[in-house]
Amino acid sequence: MKRVVIESPYSGETERNIAYARAAVRDSLLRGESPIAWHLLYTQPGILDDNDANQRQWGISAGLSWLQAADAVAVYIDRGITPNMQSGIAAAEDIHLPVEYRTVAAKGAAAW
Repeated sequence: MKRVVIESPYSGETERNIAYARAAVRDSLLRGESPIAWHLLYTQPGILDDNDANQRQWGISAGLSWLQAADAVAVYIDRGITPNMQSGIAAAEDIHLPVEYRTVAAKGAAAW
């Protein structure tokens, strides 16, 4: 299976962004891929506090380390590209990892 790091917005409209990220993970799975959306995992209660700058940076660093094991980065763009997503894209490009821009809006997932 193709290992894919999911890039999608998180902060801001957090509840909508979480719903959107879940739709992105589902889309990736339906493509036959093995996705990781570390921003969904690390921000769950009891793991890291996204409102604490140190913990947020720790999570970002841990998430970016997944790029070394990935086959590609999938950037889901329906809700825009945030500065943190842009950093992930740049990190992937720095190691010559393929970056794919995707949308889930056309598939009817509008809960987000």
